[in-house]
Amino acid sequence: MPIENNWITLCHKDALINQSGVCALLEKDQREHQVALFHVNESEVYAVENWDPVGKANVLYRGLMGEAQGDIYVASPLLKQRYSLKNGRCLDDESLTILSYQTRIVDDLVQIQA
Repeated sequence: MPIENNWITLCHKDALINQSGVCALLEKDQREHQVALFHVNESEVYAVENWDPVGKANVLYRGLMGEAQGDIYVASPLLKQRYSLKNGRCLDDESLTILSYQTRIVDDLVQIQA
């Protein structure tokens, strides 16, 4: 994965599925992290960690996308907690959050900021 000014290229835009999630592997600090990428529309991609803190599994990329009061979220496929794709906060339990990443698409490549 090329790193340029703290931006890491994860995949080509064609690897994404519209209105759905895919899992990507991020190598950071000599460790591997799973990232869930969600393709909302042609120019909008969200990235959050794939780890479900309640279900204790890397499954969020399999969750269902939705929208509540203007906030796009992913609902865990295990116990259905909803996490904002914009900031990682849980819409159902204020004590829960997941990591969220800044994203961009450059030359059809999906990048996240490390």
